[in-house]
Amino acid sequence: MHTILLNRRTIIAAAAGLPWLGAHAQVSDLGDAINKAGRQRMLSQRMGKAWLALVHGIETSNAQTVLDKSLALFDRQLVELKAYAVLPEIKDTYTKLDASWTTYKTALVGSAPTREHAAAMLKLNAGVLALANQGTVQYETALGKPQGKLVNIAGRQRMLSQRMAMCYLAARLPVDASTMVTEIDKARSEFVNAMGILHKAPETTPRIQEDLQLADGQWVFFDTALKRVGTADAGAAKPLTDVFVASENLLTVMDRVTGLYASLKT
Repeated sequence: MHTILLNRRTIIAAAAGLPWLGAHAQVSDLGDAINKAGRQRMLSQRMGKAWLALVHGIETSNAQTVLDKSLALFDRQLVELKAYAVLPEIKDTYTKLDASWTTYKTALVGSAPTREHAAAMLKLNAGVLALANQGTVQYETALGKPQGKLVNIAGRQRMLSQRMAMCYLAARLPVDASTMVTEIDKARSEFVNAMGILHKAPETTPRIQEDLQLADGQWVFFDTALKRVGTADAGAAKPLTDVFVASENLLTVMDRVTGLYASLKT
């Protein structure tokens, strides 16, 4: 398979401010709500990845930018999603997410990233992810259309790209390495299966199909980097950097795909 890679300049630009950083400031409809709610899942994992990159001392400038931009976007979207949550059960989820986020955010920025605090950070990370996912599913249910399911699936691919990278960096510290490797394997299977669903969905337009093919190419490179997790040199700077950069490239494409599904007129 021919692998299409985004160049280094692209990844730096992506880290400095992905296209969605300039998106409209309010939730416009339920499709947009699912997109943004799902993006919160991704951001929870992306912040964990960036934090761990700083512990490893790799991509430090890039990782700090990713962490700072992701923190700001999570804060902003949380306000938007809470304001848009008209159903009591959704509002309750976002009230809980707000509290969980406050604790996680403190762990991310309250002190310098260190190996000693990694296990605690990962536990808080999991709590935020679970609530962000709950909110996304609730918004999908509220829409009640096939489009909503596709926005959720595509959006979850963004999260999985960041989760796999985060787990790789955690495993190489190491922090609970065997569990982290198991999590990578679970996420890998889910990611591959979901790509098949998106490719085959009747709602997938030629434009979306084109971006999915680009994502397939990015995935080959990323998966190759992830498979080095158990090798002797997997903790060296280059393999760690390869995983970080490849996850950002894949994220860039899948975020665009998710936005295209969210904007479909049904």
